[in-house]
Amino acid sequence: MHFSKRDLLRLCGAAGVMTLGSGRLMAQAPAFFRIGTGGTAGTYYPVGGMIANAISEPPKLVATAVASNGSVANVNGIAGGQIESGFSQADVAYWAYSGTGIFEGKPRLEDLRSIANLYPESVHLVVRKGIAKSVADLKGKRVSLDEPGSGTLVNAKAILAAFGISEKDITAEYVKPNQAADKMKDGTVDAFFFTGGYPAAAISELATTGSGIELLPISGPQAEKLRKDLPFFSADNIPAGIYTGVGAVDTLAVGAHWVTSSKLTNDLVYAVTKALWSNKTRAVLDIGHAKGKVIRPETALAGIGGVPLHDGALRFYKEAGLIK
Repeated sequence: MHFSKRDLLRLCGAAGVMTLGSGRLMAQAPAFFRIGTGGTAGTYYPVGGMIANAISEPPKLVATAVASNGSVANVNGIAGGQIESGFSQADVAYWAYSGTGIFEGKPRLEDLRSIANLYPESVHLVVRKGIAKSVADLKGKRVSLDEPGSGTLVNAKAILAAFGISEKDITAEYVKPNQAADKMKDGTVDAFFFTGGYPAAAISELATTGSGIELLPISGPQAEKLRKDLPFFSADNIPAGIYTGVGAVDTLAVGAHWVTSSKLTNDLVYAVTKALWSNKTRAVLDIGHAKGKVIRPETALAGIGGVPLHDGALRFYKEAGLIK
């Protein structure tokens, strides 16, 4: 069957979600605005689809949410021109822009620019019920740290190290939360990390099946030191009842930021930023994913100092009175 360009535009605008293949996507017209998200079982993916549908106004602006491996993959995809924008943990975005942290020794992604801070991402450390009481108890266990290219993997390594655990002390797996949850069901994984807004679909489903799960606290002096060493981490709490049968737990969080490239035109990024904070998008955010309600203009600029605003976004925030 043959689709015209108009047909493809209509389909992309309606779906709001597409999958990023392994190859480079062909350059598209300026009206296209791809948003790199994360795995389908995480939070970036549904939030990205929700935002893409809300801000799209074909043929003027056609936004699509693209499934990816997460933060690291998204900033690299922006730098390589595979996507126009993407979601990233605040720490990963800063490290990419500054050439520090996990990007030490690599070329700086100096064209990276911020659009907005979206919401806090909580670090979930999911374990089979009764196998551990603290992070330190994970020694000798089978633990999934998420896929290479994800911000979760970066966080997991840092947290384990803070509690005196290296990858050699565990049997490490590197799979997405939905795969890790499946492995936990069949008894081949004891624990897995996930950094993202709650509730996460894979964890919600897992909590209602099998023998039950727990969330381990990431707190105490080790967590406090980690917050001092890596100031992108903040203290956080996942309330009781977010996941069936799981109590409240103290943990850490990082901001989820929407970033883009300085190479995109000011007019395009201005239009995207304005659409994000429109009444139309507000209505979608309030009835969509639970994290949609906390995506608000008053916190749009929180913690984004590490990566400069795109001039188009800056123009909008000045007009809106959020920047003097």
